[in-house]
Amino acid sequence: MHSHESVQKLDIIPADQLAGHLPAHVIAHLPPNEVVVFAVTDDASDTAAFSARYGFGLEDCANTIVIKFKKDGAEQYAAIVTLGSLRLDINGAVKAHLGAQRLSFAKREVAVEHSGMEFGGITAFGVPEDWRILVDAAVMERTQVVMGAGVRAAKLLLPPAVLRSLRNCEVAQLTLPAEA
Repeated sequence: MHSHESVQKLDIIPADQLAGHLPAHVIAHLPPNEVVVFAVTDDASDTAAFSARYGFGLEDCANTIVIKFKKDGAEQYAAIVTLGSLRLDINGAVKAHLGAQRLSFAKREVAVEHSGMEFGGITAFGVPEDWRILVDAAVMERTQVVMGAGVRAAKLLLPPAVLRSLRNCEVAQLTLPAEA
């Protein structure tokens, strides 16, 4: 759990300046007053580096992964939100929950093109309307999580409950149990 002190050390971006930092379609989907947006350096954007530099545990870092899957003969996309400390059960739980015949991680260029976000900064806020958003149940158990903000130079700090405000959000058990 983070002390209030660690939040004060973050380089918080005021709400009236978000347009200069985040993609407009990400800002449009952020619930007002519930999400803290803060700047990070590009070299600390990836989860492990971010965790080490800013002192957030991997269990408080929620990654958004873009999945491409086939269902009923059509190619579809989904955003999967999972904690950095857990492993997705991609060919079991995720595949079953989506009802997918086949699935794979979307290629970097495809994820960037379809989401309109930077690779390494993709977030569930602002993904295309026809995407399903799957949030691993473990994410919802955290008090707060840090997520991408659509760009590598910023992150979102939020209570996971705000993810439920996203259209197409589904919470399910998607990860493998942590190895003892």
